[in-house]
Amino acid sequence: QVQLVESGGGLAQAGDSLRLSCAASGLDFSWLVMGWFRQATGKEREFVARINRSGDSTIYADSVKGRFTISRDNAKNTVSLEMNGLKPEDTAVYYCAAASNVGAGTSKVHYDIWGQGTQVTVSS
Repeated sequence: QVQLVESGGGLAQAGDSLRLSCAASGLDFSWLVMGWFRQATGKEREFVARINRSGDSTIYADSVKGRFTISRDNAKNTVSLEMNGLKPEDTAVYYCAAASNVGAGTSKVHYDIWGQGTQVTVSS
């Protein structure tokens, strides 16, 4: 059974840091492009960050560039999102996603498998 399970969300104050993790099972993790997306209440799901199969190439949304860092551990089948300098506008449900297409980028339509999401709430 293919599964992505996120963890690490919670409550934070502006300026704080949080680390999200996503554990993958039932798939060949090292062959997947991994991404993080988020969806605030009443808004469309939006791209946050993406990392290639080997972990040496990343893409970030402008809104998080310089504050968030995506990384992966292919030996442990995990992908993480380190979030620093959190802002109230970062409040959203954060989703881990996997894509079998090596060219998968910032569009959610490229991603085949999704986790259930983890809530991040940042207060001012």
